[in-house]
Amino acid sequence: MLTAITRAPGPCLQDCELTYLQRQSIDVEKAIGQHSDYEQCLKDLGVEVVSLRAEQDLPDAVFIEDTSVIVDEICVVARMGAARRRAEISSVIATLSHYRPVKRIKPPATLEGGDVIRIGRMLYVGISTRTSRDGVAQLEKLLRPYDYQVIPVQLKGCLHLTTSCSYIGQGVILANESWVDSSHFKDFELIDVCSLGEPWAANTVLINGVAVVSSSFPKTIELLEARGFKLKVVEISELEKAEAGLSCLSKIFETNKPAPRLRTAPFD
Repeated sequence: MLTAITRAPGPCLQDCELTYLQRQSIDVEKAIGQHSDYEQCLKDLGVEVVSLRAEQDLPDAVFIEDTSVIVDEICVVARMGAARRRAEISSVIATLSHYRPVKRIKPPATLEGGDVIRIGRMLYVGISTRTSRDGVAQLEKLLRPYDYQVIPVQLKGCLHLTTSCSYIGQGVILANESWVDSSHFKDFELIDVCSLGEPWAANTVLINGVAVVSSSFPKTIELLEARGFKLKVVEISELEKAEAGLSCLSKIFETNKPAPRLRTAPFD
């Protein structure tokens, strides 16, 4: 069974962190409605949604993907690259610890969940303005006992790895090849969204064989439908003004896995 942890936008969303976009006016009420529609989409796809209380004073807290990296055996709590966001962790750690043993990224390293894409037992981790090489190294060390492979991927021109690419099933990765070193994905077929004139279209969420995509990118939707991909289309236009993608809005993980496959003793 899949579970998703989400958190509604707070009233201060307009004050969100921005790195690559110019600030625009955000209709917070509309953003709340779009977030609710996203949660309903997850439920329609068979995901149990655990919705946390909105944070009144933390504008980026809705982007809950960044708080952690969750695998079958443990949860690794992130250390945000944006210092102002580190206060978001305390309100989710109790929920995360309900599902997995919790480990932490230790300072001065930084790592955000939005820089991590998992495909099977491979974790591709973006080196970005938010995730440092030391953060990647600490994640690799924490996951090594469980036979995961952690692969660093250099980024440029975008916020997170999930901004630049996502796995959509059938051995296919949707990517903006100008933002990511695509040589790491040579075993996959790549669809370059830049060739469609939609550079921000690469962020999707794959759930039970269905790719959730943003309504902002009609050419990408048309191509994927023509290729036979099963899609669910969701509008998150107000949240996209805050430099968000669909994956930012949830932590999705299995909750019916067997006991951990631990080879050596874990450490904190």
